[in-house]
Amino acid sequence: MNRFLVLFKSTAVRLSALYILLFAICAATLVFYVTAMSERLMTNQIREAVQQEVDQVQRAYDNGGMNLLLRTMERRARQPGANLYIIAGPSGDILAGNVASVQPGVLDEQGWTSVPFRYQRYAEAGQSKPHMAVANINVLDNGLRILIGRDLGEPEAFRVLVRQALMVALAIMGLGAVIIWFGIGRNALKRIDRMSAASKKIMAGDLSQRLPVGGSGDEFDRLSVSLNAMLGRIEKLNEGLRQVSDNIAHDLKTPLTRLRNKAADAIDTPDADTRRVALEGIISESDQLIRTFNALLMISRVEAGSVAAEMTTIDLSAIVADSAELYEPVADEAGLAMTTDIEPGIEVQGNRELIGQAIFNLIDNAVKYSAGADGEVSLRLTRRPDAICLQVADHGPGIPADKREDVLKRFVRLDESRSKPGTGLGLSLVEAVMELHGGKLELSDTEPDAAANRGLAVTLVFPVK
Repeated sequence: MNRFLVLFKSTAVRLSALYILLFAICAATLVFYVTAMSERLMTNQIREAVQQEVDQVQRAYDNGGMNLLLRTMERRARQPGANLYIIAGPSGDILAGNVASVQPGVLDEQGWTSVPFRYQRYAEAGQSKPHMAVANINVLDNGLRILIGRDLGEPEAFRVLVRQALMVALAIMGLGAVIIWFGIGRNALKRIDRMSAASKKIMAGDLSQRLPVGGSGDEFDRLSVSLNAMLGRIEKLNEGLRQVSDNIAHDLKTPLTRLRNKAADAIDTPDADTRRVALEGIISESDQLIRTFNALLMISRVEAGSVAAEMTTIDLSAIVADSAELYEPVADEAGLAMTTDIEPGIEVQGNRELIGQAIFNLIDNAVKYSAGADGEVSLRLTRRPDAICLQVADHGPGIPADKREDVLKRFVRLDESRSKPGTGLGLSLVEAVMELHGGKLELSDTEPDAAANRGLAVTLVFPVK
């Protein structure tokens, strides 16, 4: 019973009930309209047929008098399916015809009877079930009354048949509508129950759960797809938060311990120069921690989309050229050549500061990890029919293919790079910036066929607006 109450409260069932009610009203109106029109059509046909009989009988009387009139009516009265024929005296007594009796007062009228009247045939005299008819009554100049009519049995049977057929059709359609109504309602209720069950698991903490998608493409599926996308985003952010918490506890413990030890050494050191060196080391460690937390805050802002409103049309070619020019002295100092292949006039819709920061991170990593390799750092900006590609490539040790997903996570640093300064947040920030701009980050080898130092090529793929 509770399921039925819930079913009747659902919007789909209420709309179905409203449609069924509207359909029933329209169908009932159609039934009565068709029945009335059919009856009117049959009545008009009867009147036309009777009027033709009246005209013929009148011509017979005009041409041959009473004798021809009697012979004509007698001949017509004996035909199969004949009309009603009565000759009555001035007082209304039936003198001749094929009708035993008529409803009292009918023969007192002249012209068409105002309403159908009852009559009985000779073979059915004394039976309780009379017949109904309409007739035209004419009064001759000698006072005799001539009644010519038509039985309404056939039109009435036709009217009843039409009404019964329409009522049966209405009943079948109504039953089908009710079955469909309950089917749609129950199906909607089941889908809502499945969505509620999945929602309870999600609220219990299982963010891997997803709302069911039936594949029909209806409003439930569209809602489920949107909510599943939101749940995927929430799961990713939650996993990132958990990972960041773990990594902060693990990776920042060492620099904080060094800070504490250096501070303790500075307190215990009587020499002013030694104390100054210790304090400078503390400041350097503190600056590195501040940069780490600033990077974390920047990634959080980007992933939350709080800078999306600052998007404008920017000249990406100019930004890449300025970045290469800025880092060229740094590359020279590291023994590397800086080469560029920049297609001019390329513009994208984005945030200038974030894209610039992403490019700086990539160039800085390329210079840092390929220093001393006697190679080069190359920047290449090209336009494809479906995308805009910015590639920063070096000839350093590169990243193994099975570790490329890991290096995009926060604070993840490969063993080979732990001797280099850094926080492990650079590529995470670049990936977050590309997701904000609707693009993607791709990692590949600069020289796939090389035996060693295959290098790393990082490609930023921007969508074409």
